[in-house]
Amino acid sequence: MPRDGSSSPRNPRALDLLNFFVADVQTGFGPFVAVYLTTHKWTQVQIGFVLTLGTMVALVSQIPAGALVDAVRNKRAAAAAALIFVIIAALLLAFQPTPLPVMVAQMLHAFASCILSPAIAAISLHLVGHMALGERLGRNARYASLGNGLAAAVMGATGAWLSSRAVFILTAALCVPALLSLLAIGRGEHARQQTTVRVFDWQGLRRLFTNRSLLIFAGAVMLFHLSNAAMLPLVGATVTMRAGTLANLIIAACIVMPQLVVALCSPAVGRGATILGRRPLLLLGWCALPARGFLLAVLPGAYLPIAAQTMSGISAAVFGVMLPLLAADITRGTSHFNLCMGALGLAVSLGAALSTTLGGWIADTAGVQIAFVALALVGVVGTLFVWLTMPETAEIPARV
Repeated sequence: MPRDGSSSPRNPRALDLLNFFVADVQTGFGPFVAVYLTTHKWTQVQIGFVLTLGTMVALVSQIPAGALVDAVRNKRAAAAAALIFVIIAALLLAFQPTPLPVMVAQMLHAFASCILSPAIAAISLHLVGHMALGERLGRNARYASLGNGLAAAVMGATGAWLSSRAVFILTAALCVPALLSLLAIGRGEHARQQTTVRVFDWQGLRRLFTNRSLLIFAGAVMLFHLSNAAMLPLVGATVTMRAGTLANLIIAACIVMPQLVVALCSPAVGRGATILGRRPLLLLGWCALPARGFLLAVLPGAYLPIAAQTMSGISAAVFGVMLPLLAADITRGTSHFNLCMGALGLAVSLGAALSTTLGGWIADTAGVQIAFVALALVGVVGTLFVWLTMPETAEIPARV
């Protein structure tokens, strides 16, 4: 280890493990919550209320959580506090499935999630510096994808063979190796360069929120999720009608296959963004959305949608790497990286919320195929928006 303790060969592996275990932990708060509450005789209205509460807290917490992570000099401490909140939320769900504890758990988890994502991105930036960030974010996405896929299988089996409560006990337990991985991450040799003295200055905030690249990219992000978020739920409804009892297996395949694509492609996306620049990779990820939507609209049968859904792995790999990477580009030399991440997270949430409402309404009034076509057309608009308006934000290395 260098004398200043700035870097260590264990840092990259510890960050890999942190992303893996955080993805495991977050998987426990997916559809398992609805299943668990149903087993405790909650009505669909009650379940919908607490899930909506969590969504609303996440929506309003994006920017404040980003500003909070910016204000905390020790990003590992912020991530550790978020993981402790997740432990509390998981244990409340496991042992007190009554209205008030469940509402507290949903709010704690929503706020913790808003802290975790920017904190891990900031730790990555501090660890490797701006020039190596693309490849590092690719590794982050790979291990998060592997964690998601494995956790979904393990937690599904745990819920089926043990009990729904065991899923949340396992979620709390998985926070322990996540915390240990966090402790194993060193400060990073670039930390001092990436931290500024003035953490919260109004001039900097004004420059950030009037930054043309940020405003354009936030619009592109919202269009991306307006096209993307409703597709998998609509696939679920379609497959259930066509496949009957095999629907759960097909939906599982629709979730797992894109995760495998993300795990395979993310490091290449990170390297490509460093060598080629951000725009070509953004266009690749955004183009895959309308292609997927049109395929879902025309593919017959119950099994072929798996192939179309696999394409979402390309978009997910690009999006997972490019969002924090462009946030780092936009805020380079400032202390507002995590605030920028929060603003982009707000765009994600708004787009996703509008997508599920829009997709469901079109499916009910005009049919599922028309809904897929409409979502694909939104994807076309998003791709054209990126192509025509998004500037290059990277400093592309000169070719010799």
